[in-house]
Amino acid sequence: MAQLSFDLGRNPVAAFEALAEAALVVDPFADRVLAANDAARRLLAGGEGADVVGRSFAELHPGQRPALVVFTDAVLTLGRHWTRSLSPAPFEGGAARYEYSGVRLEGPRGPIVVTIADLDERRRRDADAEAELYMRDGIAEWRKVERFFQEVERENQLILKAAGEGVYGVNAEGTTTFLNPAAERMLGWNAEELVGKNMHATVHHHHPDGSHYHNHDCPIYGAFRDGAVHTVTDEVFWKKDGSPLWVEYTSTPIKDRGVVVGAVVVFRDIGQRREADEKLKAALAEVDALREKLELENAYLQEEIRLEGRHRGIVGASAAIQTTLRQVELVAPTDASVLVTGESGTGKELIARAIHEASERRERPMIRVNCAAIPRELFESEFFGHARGAFTGALRDRVGRFELADGGTLFLDEVGEIPLEQQGKLLRVLQEGQIERVGEEKTRRVDVRVIAATNRDLEAEVKRGAFRRDLFFRLNVFPIHAAPLRERPEDIPLLALHMLGRPGRAPAGRAPSLTERDVRRLVAYDWPGNVRELENVIERALITARDGRLAIDLPGGEAAAVRAEPRPAGKAPAIVSEDDRRARDRAALVFALEAAGGRVSGSGGAAELLGVRPTTLASRLKAAGLDARSFRRGAKT
Repeated sequence: MAQLSFDLGRNPVAAFEALAEAALVVDPFADRVLAANDAARRLLAGGEGADVVGRSFAELHPGQRPALVVFTDAVLTLGRHWTRSLSPAPFEGGAARYEYSGVRLEGPRGPIVVTIADLDERRRRDADAEAELYMRDGIAEWRKVERFFQEVERENQLILKAAGEGVYGVNAEGTTTFLNPAAERMLGWNAEELVGKNMHATVHHHHPDGSHYHNHDCPIYGAFRDGAVHTVTDEVFWKKDGSPLWVEYTSTPIKDRGVVVGAVVVFRDIGQRREADEKLKAALAEVDALREKLELENAYLQEEIRLEGRHRGIVGASAAIQTTLRQVELVAPTDASVLVTGESGTGKELIARAIHEASERRERPMIRVNCAAIPRELFESEFFGHARGAFTGALRDRVGRFELADGGTLFLDEVGEIPLEQQGKLLRVLQEGQIERVGEEKTRRVDVRVIAATNRDLEAEVKRGAFRRDLFFRLNVFPIHAAPLRERPEDIPLLALHMLGRPGRAPAGRAPSLTERDVRRLVAYDWPGNVRELENVIERALITARDGRLAIDLPGGEAAAVRAEPRPAGKAPAIVSEDDRRARDRAALVFALEAAGGRVSGSGGAAELLGVRPTTLASRLKAAGLDARSFRRGAKT
């Protein structure tokens, strides 16, 4: 063969042409067939008349170029090589197995001789030879059949060993019949330890939570009980060391002449995928939690912005204010519902905030809901929230006011304005502490302390059927009444002084002060708008102030400003206790000192504001335990 000429103009060597197996001479660098025998032409070109000489060796093996490169490179490097990873392009259909052998000629860059052997044909010849050898002994046919089945078994074993997925076999009694190396590796058992043993009892006996897994419920056994394929995407097999192996598997019945004789289970380890899924779910849950937290904080921030600049304390020294403060101190440490009643502008929200800030819930927000401003059709969404798509316009999930106030306080302002048909839903939440967002079936628990306020007479509303009696009793656990300003005139100077001293209210320069005449006019006015009206009057006076003097402009003119309510004939004047009188006198002293900046005498001093002599004021201050120096601007308290 070494002397074979590759000149295409000469006749092929007879020996080369006569080879039974297909033979080719190939130039691997030019990817060309230089010579081919008759067997090669039949195999590669599909006919005796066709030829393959001059054609591309790779084109004769479509889709196999990588394998061809590896094979020819090995032949050139080693001098000779063989492979069973190549096959000629089929022309008559069917699958065949071939062995390619290559020998290098004329140095490392010379052509190579390739022979192609049909393994199936070789196996048939081998089987026939074996049969012939044992023919005389009467076992030729048996050996031929045995050889065939051995070959099939060997091939099956190769397939099972090469499979990356676990393959597990059971018979109709649930006994393990085989498992492949991948199954051994994943489960930690050797095949010898499991074959012949009950499959369910060894690797499938418990659920992931540790509860017993009855074999009647086992999908693997179900395959040979009902003859159907069972697929499970998330379950555990138990390893030899007792740890769980999360798997997905398919149990397929095995039939022999129509009778189910067992099942084959193909499974794969999904531990990493499941862990990734759990991390993703956790991340999504964290994102949702952060989103809701941001919504809560945003709502709280909006509430704080709305209240910015408003007074959160309760100013006053009257008996009514002292009573209110005592009530706040009593109820704040509890979770009892509070109903604050009173006219508009009396500071009902200030009382609610004082209760909240004195309670253990002060670290969480107090969420205010103006019940009169909520449209009837949006009541549930506003209070309880809604899920995305619950109604037209619900483009995303929304947190309701009850969830915003979770752990804190919900202030229901103007609670008497809640529609009657919605009062029952509010009552149910107050009783059960549970809500459901609109369009969502999930129940959420909320821990909310409720403070309600109204300027209506709810008892009268109950009698006329406009307010539910049971809801009234639920809210009216601890009633607090906010007294109108006209019933506590001694608080008017303190309130006015406090409003004047708020940062940013007074214009640049010297802050205006109240005169005795201003105070008398303010005290004499009836204040139908209560503290809110007083605040407006003071703010208007600050805006119009000139040269440090306020211009108090009371609605209705001076005649309407003075309270002119003659006492009915025969009606005795109101009785004022000594404690009330002392408290009122002390409040007047405090107000005068604050207005005068701690100065007792002189122009604009406290004595002048009160209309008494400085020595008289000094005596009263001593009796009241007051030190004028502590009221000087910039003095440390």
